[in-house]
Amino acid sequence: MKKKSSRKSHTLKRYYLHHLVPVVVWLGALGCVFWLFQRQSERFELVGIARSQVRQVATSSTARIRDIRVELFQPVQAGQTLAVVDTVLDNERTLAVELQTQLASVTAEIEHLLAQLVPTQDLMEADAANLEINRTSDLRRFAVDVENARLRILELQALIASDRITLHDLAMEVVILQKLVEEEAIAPYELEKMKVQHDSLAKKIEENADLLAQAGADLEEAQRRREEFKRQEVVHPSVPHALEVIRKEIGVQEEMMKGLLQQLEALEAREAVELTSPIDGVVIPLYVRANEALQQRPGEYVMRRAGEVVTAGEPVLAVAQEKPTEIVAYVSEQQIGLLKDNMQVQLVKAAPPPQIAQSRVVAVGPTIEIMPQRLWRNPTMPQWGRPILIDVPEGLSVVPGEVVGIRGL
Repeated sequence: MKKKSSRKSHTLKRYYLHHLVPVVVWLGALGCVFWLFQRQSERFELVGIARSQVRQVATSSTARIRDIRVELFQPVQAGQTLAVVDTVLDNERTLAVELQTQLASVTAEIEHLLAQLVPTQDLMEADAANLEINRTSDLRRFAVDVENARLRILELQALIASDRITLHDLAMEVVILQKLVEEEAIAPYELEKMKVQHDSLAKKIEENADLLAQAGADLEEAQRRREEFKRQEVVHPSVPHALEVIRKEIGVQEEMMKGLLQQLEALEAREAVELTSPIDGVVIPLYVRANEALQQRPGEYVMRRAGEVVTAGEPVLAVAQEKPTEIVAYVSEQQIGLLKDNMQVQLVKAAPPPQIAQSRVVAVGPTIEIMPQRLWRNPTMPQWGRPILIDVPEGLSVVPGEVVGIRGL
């Protein structure tokens, strides 16, 4: 019996030694590998930041933003329309002043012609009193009514054109004051005051436009009555002769008014330009630089808004690639002598899932510059270093902005 029990115990020992020992050894080896990997991933000589390409989208000339067609952090494709802007002439203000001056000159000439028309009408009425019949007087009255209507149309056109230029200036002032209010540089009262002036002038232009339409109808009616009267009796030779000079001068002013209105329409017209994405990526915030450090002021420069005016080269939007293309790191002055182009380095990603990958230095910066604040050992003490660019190898799973350890220098 004892012999049988001893044999069974010996069999169990052989079984455990044959199956359990390999498992224990395998688990121990796995633990060692994990410990070594952790130790390896925790110790590195430099820290770099994964970086993707960022493209700023700007205009080639001063422009006013008409429409923003994307949202913040929205994925976009190369060639996709991001914004629509209206170009603004560099000498727009000068052209507006010159146009205003020419309109004032035309208005003064219209008033002069109106003053000449009054004594001419009086003279014609005096001559008509000496005639035996009143038909010539009626014809003269019809003719004067036509010219009065034409002058009234010119007067209203000049007034409306002048007000449109002023309205254009007020609209630009509203945009500027809106931006100043957003920046809390002025009180909202100033913006509201300017808006009231803008709306009041717009209403005045609308009312004068109605009067202009009525003046046009009055001119057609006066011409119709005159033509009906002409068909009844031949026009007296003294009527066209007496008004000939004024008619020619009115014709000159009509041509000048036509040219000024065309210039005004060209001034008000804007060439719409579509700004497209240069790369596939994601729309990101715009940042400003102050005291050699990037800053983002809350609520500002995140994205441009419709109605804002941007100068040539000033960014409207920014697009960043979704996957990083390079890692930027900074070496200290003590490490500069170790730098070589195309030197092999080891990248260590400590964040889950941890990874180690081989890469190379593709470029070395020519100067020493300030490091990004997140790489400073002490957040209150700036650090300087020489930048280097390192390839992101295939298979290394990092996102733009992620910190990566670097060994090999």
